Amino acid sequence: MFQNINNYAARSVNLTAEETTLFNELLEYRKVPKKTRLLAAGDICNFEAYVNKGCIREYIIDENGAEVTLQFAVEDWWVSDLASFQDQSPCTMYIETLEDCELLILTRDSKERLLTEVPKLERMFRLMLQRHLTVIQKRLFKTISTTAMEKYLEFINRYPNIPQRVPQHYIASYLGISPEFLSKLRARNLKKQEN
Repeated sequence: MFQNINNYAARSVNLTAEETTLFNELLEYRKVPKKTRLLAAGDICNFEAYVNKGCIREYIIDENGAEVTLQFAVEDWWVSDLASFQDQSPCTMYIETLEDCELLILTRDSKERLLTEVPKLERMFRLMLQRHLTVIQKRLFKTISTTAMEKYLEFINRYPNIPQRVPQHYIASYLGISPEFLSKLRARNLKKQEN
């Protein structure tokens, strides 16, 4: 159950057997069925969750009532509303499972204890935040500077397994286009690959 997250940690830090045991003991294992809302706008986020198995979507609801997908999280990714978790302020996003999921969860208290007792894990969380910020910056740049086709191709290159795992309308909302336009892009791309 802890092999994947221990491998994740090992990419950043070398933990002793005792530190690894404490890390694993502080993680709460939770099985969550498909279509479960883990967080809703207005809630206070009290978790950071490592996705051991499954697929999760983070989204907001815009002023027109439309869902806008911010991120998909699959195996070996973390999900949370970082601002709400850190500041204990009401969140603005929703987090929902798209598949049956197995999560390893840290609460604020368990994370604080973990970082107090195993301070070298600060490095793992810092690197995770840096990677997350880099992804957000690149996505913002792509959103304002590339065509819809370029965004779609970047998405399928970066996340090749997600299109088989999530409904197309969620991918369209992530790309900022309509589902109908996404269908046209997919058809155009398939035709281009056949030639």
